Amino acid sequence: MKAGAGLFSALALFLFMGAVFTQRPRPRRPTKRPPTTRKPSVLQPYIPGEPEPQEPTDFPPVILGPPSVFPDCPRECSCSPSYPNALNCENRNIRVIPLIPSRTHYLYLQNNYISEVKADAFKNATDVRWINLANNRIHQIDKQVFEKIPALLYLYVQRNQLNEVPSGLPVSLEQLRLGRNHITKIPPGVFNKMGNLTLLDLYHNQLSDGDLGKNTFKDLKGLMQLNLAHNTLKKMPPGVPSGLIQLFLDRNRIDDIPKDYFEGFTHLAFVRLNYNQLSDKGVPKDVFNVSSLLDLQLSHNQLASVPHFSGNLEHLHLNHNSIESINGTQICPYNLQVDLGDHSLVPRLRYLRLDGNHLSPPIPLDVIMCFRHLHSIVI
Repeated sequence: MKAGAGLFSALALFLFMGAVFTQRPRPRRPTKRPPTTRKPSVLQPYIPGEPEPQEPTDFPPVILGPPSVFPDCPRECSCSPSYPNALNCENRNIRVIPLIPSRTHYLYLQNNYISEVKADAFKNATDVRWINLANNRIHQIDKQVFEKIPALLYLYVQRNQLNEVPSGLPVSLEQLRLGRNHITKIPPGVFNKMGNLTLLDLYHNQLSDGDLGKNTFKDLKGLMQLNLAHNTLKKMPPGVPSGLIQLFLDRNRIDDIPKDYFEGFTHLAFVRLNYNQLSDKGVPKDVFNVSSLLDLQLSHNQLASVPHFSGNLEHLHLNHNSIESINGTQICPYNLQVDLGDHSLVPRLRYLRLDGNHLSPPIPLDVIMCFRHLHSIVI
């Protein structure tokens, strides 16, 4: 009993003490901060900091690949053991041409951010044969560059920012592609002694008649393809080599062709004059009557009649002109009264495009009677 009475007394004492503590008033927190005295602010003189380095936002960092089995392979490029003479540096965000190994014959540098080709760019690669610099930002090529690579055969510099044809080109060159630049000048003598050149592409530049002299192409005896399309020419280019096979002059402003322009051409097979300003007045009657001609394109001009052409022509594009009628007797290379039992004498025209003119079907019967090899007529 005594133990139970003691436990009860202790519990009562604990509850009494708790009640006393809970009734004790708590100190109230101040609702406002005490006022503080601040010193008046003093304006400090502005001291400009160092400018942060600015990286061109359109130049992503150079892409570096893993180490190559070739110790002389630049990290910006790729060297395949299967092609030890090829150096692949395309699509690597390169801004400066790296040190090229001396074993390189084929060099791919397209689709980068290269702005200049300096004199010593290929000093270590004197045997390079093929250089592709397409789609960069090149505005300058030092003329001493080509002194280091005298055996160069192919040079591709299309889609860049060149203002003139590079000087000092090697006489060994066989193909030169300069399309889609800003070229307004061809320096005198730039093609001198370049008799090995077979392809010259100056497509989509800003060349005018004054930029092409009568001797500009004089030494290009081996030239097979000349592309001057998409420039600002009003006249046919003078002094074109007579051994030419393909002549492309689309999208210029040519409105007149001299009547003897194609005389002396022995291999000319393809002529394209689409999207010019040719009318009947500017096209002499027999100017396209060239026996070697196989493909003639005169679409998107102002012609009102079909020009005369050789019996060897196979493709004729006259769409989107102003032609209102077509007379097979007049345009047939042979007399329809002659019995052409020998099919080798029949005109070889196989494709004729006339849509976009003022013609309505059907095709006149004399056209069908003359061009018996016709497989397709678009009207």
